Amino acid sequence: MPRGGKPKNLSEPERRCIATGEVQPKRGLIRFGISPDGQIVPDILEKLPGRGIWVASERTALEEAIQKGLFARSAKQAVTVPESLVDDVESLLAKRLIGGISMARKAGSAIAGFEKVKDWLGKDEARILFQASDGSERGKSKLHAPGGRGSFFEVLSASELGLSFGRERVIHAALGFGGLTERIREDAIRLSGVRELKGGSATTEVK
Repeated sequence: MPRGGKPKNLSEPERRCIATGEVQPKRGLIRFGISPDGQIVPDILEKLPGRGIWVASERTALEEAIQKGLFARSAKQAVTVPESLVDDVESLLAKRLIGGISMARKAGSAIAGFEKVKDWLGKDEARILFQASDGSERGKSKLHAPGGRGSFFEVLSASELGLSFGRERVIHAALGFGGLTERIREDAIRLSGVRELKGGSATTEVK
């Protein structure tokens, strides 16, 4: 049994983080591949050939893996680690999250705007509440997360949320229930671990 006495979900693939040494489900890690010229490459979609190198989706874990030369140790060969690797990972995760929310919008399971979001929350139709990290705290405090694991995120800026809805800026957004929403939730959790906002990690409500 893992720590905490909770049984493992044997159907969920697990990998070991080279920085923390902990084994956890793949959804909480980031896969890296090695290019033909020996450069470490983020593999967010987990499609690059070869044996992957896995790091927890936490900024501190990524920085430790770089600083201690853990990529080369895991690869058992000399590798080149780009100076921008952590920022590259953050950018790719953000792009994937923005794209996922956009897909949900087109499928009719994502809405934006204070009144629409408030209505969904009041009817228990919202699974996740997104609020812009740079939005007004006063305005954001008037909406409350649906509750439950990963139901609230402030990991995207207003302009990034806006990209998902074809607008210049979006402060409040909500996603309904469904399989796509669960994938988006996992992407948001990973980005929350890597992105730093206001002097610390991006906030997320995970229960």
